[in-house]
Amino acid sequence: QVQLVESGGGTVQVGGSLRLSCAASGGTFSIYAMGWFRQAPGKEREFVGVISWSGSTNYAESVKGRFTISREYAKNTAYLQMNSLKPEDTAVYYCAADPRIGGFNGVPDYWGQGTQVTVSS
Repeated sequence: QVQLVESGGGTVQVGGSLRLSCAASGGTFSIYAMGWFRQAPGKEREFVGVISWSGSTNYAESVKGRFTISREYAKNTAYLQMNSLKPEDTAVYYCAADPRIGGFNGVPDYWGQGTQVTVSS
C-alpha cells in the first residue's frame, strides 16, 4: 500500500525558510511524479509544484523563484524548499504522488496527511 508521510512543517517569520519532506513507501517511486498542494483556511486546495520521474519541475506562478522541489531517489523522498516565505503561504501542505503521465493535471492518486506551515508577520 502506498504511503506518503510529510514532515518539516512549522511556524516561521516572514522572509524565512522551511523545507518539507515527503517520504514515500509501498510503490516504485522512481517512476512516479511527486508534488505538493496546499490549502489555506477557507480556500480551495491549490497546486504548488511537481517533479516528474525524470526530474523536470513545474511550479505555480505564486511560488516560482521562491520554492524548489527536488527528490532523492535512493530514499524515495521528495522535498519542498520554501524561501522568502510570505503570510499568504500559510496553509496545510500536502504531498502527492502519481505514476500516470499527466497525473498531476487532475487529482493525483496518492496523498499524504498534510503538514501545517504558518508564516507569521
